[in-house]
Amino acid sequence: MWGTEWPRYEVIKQDTPKSPPQMVGSVHATDPEHALLLARHVFVRRPSAYALFVAPAEAFFHVTQEGLKGPWSEGLEEGQEEAYWVFAKRSHRRSMVYGDLVGRFLAKGPASAIREALLHAQGVAFWAVPERLVVGTEPKEEVIESWFAPAKDKTYRLQSYYGLVTAKEVEDAP
Repeated sequence: MWGTEWPRYEVIKQDTPKSPPQMVGSVHATDPEHALLLARHVFVRRPSAYALFVAPAEAFFHVTQEGLKGPWSEGLEEGQEEAYWVFAKRSHRRSMVYGDLVGRFLAKGPASAIREALLHAQGVAFWAVPERLVVGTEPKEEVIESWFAPAKDKTYRLQSYYGLVTAKEVEDAP
């Protein structure tokens, strides 16, 4: 039914203080704080994290490599200069990460921010989001400890570690 789904938020995760923030997926939530809590449970249960951010999915401007060949920025409104976070997907290879942060750019619109990012990075797709709409955890020790430390001591195993039970093995069981 229309109108019964919570808004979608894109999730941005930073694994270490030195690693770039990366777009890792999305969650549906009532507000940014709710989105952060859901993102922590979905994307940071076992892997480590230094910081976590969310932004409304509809705030992201997106253009692909094919789209860059055409008049992709025509008709986009330019406004006041503000900071944009620009992400790039580096290849068509499937990955757990959608895009890496290329940088933070001052621009009058998302298209201008992506044009600036193209001077610094290549990619097959780009996303730009106004920094004012990005909400995240504070990179302070007490936040890191309370939000992310409990998962550090847990053993993470890939699904393949547990093996496959065949129908034959089930039939032969006592």
